[in-house]
Amino acid sequence: MKRDFDLVIVGGAMAGAGAAALFAANPQTAALRIALLEPKPVTAPVAGEALDLRVSALSRASQRLLELTGAWPAVVARGAAAYQRMVVWEERATPDGPGALHFDAAELGEPDLGHIVENRAVQAALLESAMAAGVVLLRTGFASLTSGDDAIRVVTTDGREYGAALVIGADGSESGVRSQAGITTRGWDYEQCAVVTHLSCERSHRDTAWQCFLDTGPLALLPLADGRVSLVWSTTPALAEELVGCSEEEFAGRVTSASASVLGRLEATTARAAFPLKLLHARHYAAARIALIGDAAHTVHPLAGQGVNLAFMDAAALVDVIGAALEAGDDPGELAVLRRYERWRKAEALPAIALLDGIKRLFYGGGAMQSRLRRAGLVLVESSGPIKRLLMQRALGVAGEVPASVRRPPS
Repeated sequence: MKRDFDLVIVGGAMAGAGAAALFAANPQTAALRIALLEPKPVTAPVAGEALDLRVSALSRASQRLLELTGAWPAVVARGAAAYQRMVVWEERATPDGPGALHFDAAELGEPDLGHIVENRAVQAALLESAMAAGVVLLRTGFASLTSGDDAIRVVTTDGREYGAALVIGADGSESGVRSQAGITTRGWDYEQCAVVTHLSCERSHRDTAWQCFLDTGPLALLPLADGRVSLVWSTTPALAEELVGCSEEEFAGRVTSASASVLGRLEATTARAAFPLKLLHARHYAAARIALIGDAAHTVHPLAGQGVNLAFMDAAALVDVIGAALEAGDDPGELAVLRRYERWRKAEALPAIALLDGIKRLFYGGGAMQSRLRRAGLVLVESSGPIKRLLMQRALGVAGEVPASVRRPPS
């Protein structure tokens, strides 16, 4: 089978665009012929355009990926907001009381704990960097795969066919690549929806991310560069419907009350939207000439904002593995090569998924006993220096097996 490309990446959202840009930027893989399959590539936001509702908390390792690909300046120009602190409390406690958990970048000697960024800006900047580095953008959809011994054929929705050494599925939780590869998943619906909007604050957010665990799910206020905060309120589908449909005055009162008035009165400055939450985990991250990254491999609860960071570390780990294979003279699409990627990322992702799912279960539901357990858990972490430090380091992406392609150089 003819190889038109070395890599075909299916899906041009943050995971796919990030993988394309990093493969093209990394010295070990820069010579590869790379195609990115995306029928509706995002356009970069223009000056003065309203901030999109979907934002993410980028770790230091994810920031490093954006820096190495040349995408970071465009994201900064769009208003990446560094946050220095994070405060977490349970609804029967107070954010300034003894039962609250406080993270501070100063405790790690770091300038910040991460950045709140607009998803659209990140995606557009990575796509632009990838194309500038020679990645071919194919503006069409994915239809099917046919595997061969020495190549894999990708068929697009407009009938074109391309041969490749490796196909990377970065096409989200409903991944067509995963389905075509016959890779099954496990998981469950959380029976929760995330309500999102941007809010004006009566008081300054002080470059702090705020998170309150309510009986119905966590409410997060993420600081934005213009002084507003981005709301991610995970709650029951019924309450989410109420919150999206109620009047602006009622919504302002409810979100202010639910957040313990930590930033004074909060008022929505954009439309409100809600989307369902679920956990999904692919039983395999790889098959012959196929690798999965991002939501195609694992979809997690947004309570810690780790979804995009897991996706970027998938991409970086795959770059490391493929780069090493090329250096050794191996075929990057061989299953033995891709199993190295799968073992690595499962070892990193599974504990993170289990932790997020465990926190969701512990911190969900009413009742005096669960409330006491939640408060006790926060107090335990706050009083335990090593545990608290490790959690901060993991969230920053500076602990664990950080891929060499995005590892911070020694200071």
